[in-house]
Amino acid sequence: MEIKGKVHEVGATQQVSETFKKRDLIVEYAENPTYPEYIRFEALQDKAALLDSFKAGDEVEVFFNLRGRPWTDKTGKTSYFNSLVIWRINAIAAGAPAAATPAYAAPADVSNTPGGEDDDLPF
Repeated sequence: MEIKGKVHEVGATQQVSETFKKRDLIVEYAENPTYPEYIRFEALQDKAALLDSFKAGDEVEVFFNLRGRPWTDKTGKTSYFNSLVIWRINAIAAGAPAAATPAYAAPADVSNTPGGEDDDLPF
């Protein structure tokens, strides 16, 4: 999955255990600019370093996986949690079009045939 938005906040790296670290990224997603959404993503393990070059206000495209899991508390009540886990993030250049225009070769001049011969096709 992917989403485009503006970086609202980049969290500090959290060392959860000796072998596990994570980092949060909050992205302002403004599909409706009147009511922007603030979406929390997680960068896990070595992916936490992907966020080093980003700061608040940067336009980004975030590629992520949606994960969900149950958790049962001491009373036996089960709750469900969702996580948006980053696997890639790209900066979007300011003023760049959303979809780049593909580059094509210049049109070939077909008005003259090679060798000076006239083309005598009936169509």
